[in-house]
Amino acid sequence: MKRLFALFFAAAAFTTIAMPADARVRNQPPAQDFVVDDSPSLSNFFSNFGNGGGNSSGPIPRQTVGFQSNYAPGTIVVNTAERRLYLVQGNGQALRYGIGVGRDGFRWGGVHKVTAKKEWPSWTPPAQMLARRPDLPRHMEGGIDNPLGARAMYLGSTLYRIHGSNEPETIGQAVSSGCFRMTNEDVTDLYNRVSVGATVIVKN
Repeated sequence: MKRLFALFFAAAAFTTIAMPADARVRNQPPAQDFVVDDSPSLSNFFSNFGNGGGNSSGPIPRQTVGFQSNYAPGTIVVNTAERRLYLVQGNGQALRYGIGVGRDGFRWGGVHKVTAKKEWPSWTPPAQMLARRPDLPRHMEGGIDNPLGARAMYLGSTLYRIHGSNEPETIGQAVSSGCFRMTNEDVTDLYNRVSVGATVIVKN
C-alpha cells in the first residue's frame, strides 16, 4: 500500500513538472491588483468627513478606505465576490459602496466604459428576461416603483447597468440578472461623481 501511494505522488509530481508553464499559470487564481485598507486608522476616520463616506443610511454604509492600486482616479472597480464597488480617488483612497450582484449563472467580469447616465430611468426588460419571467411588464416608466431606482449608469454596449433599487434590503446579496444594484442614496452619490467615459472594471 505504501509503495502504491509513493507511485501515485511521484506521478502527480511528474505531471505538474511536465505541464506547460502557461497551463500552470491558468490554473492559478488571478493576482489581486489592489489592496484595501479599511482599518480604524485616523486617516480613514477623518477621510470619512466631508467626502460622503460614512454618511449613507443603507444596509452597507459607504465608506472612504485606503486603496492602493495603479488605477486612475475616477475608475470604478466592482468586486463581485466581495459585493462592493470602489470609486478610485486620489491620494491612495477610494469610496466603497455596498452593492447587489448577479445570482449564480449571471455573474460576469470585464472592462467597459460608462456610455450613458440617466435619472429615474425607464425600464424595458430584455427578451431573455421576459422568457424567464413572462409576468414582468413590457415597459415601465421611471419612478419610485421602477426596479432601476433613482439613477442608472449604462456599461458599454451591454445590457448591464449600475443602478438604484426599490429593494434596499437586497444590497449585499446575489439576486440580480447581472446588473449591479445600489441603494438610491448611494447610486445618486456615485452618479454625481462619475462622468460618461469612466472606466468600469468588473472582477468576478
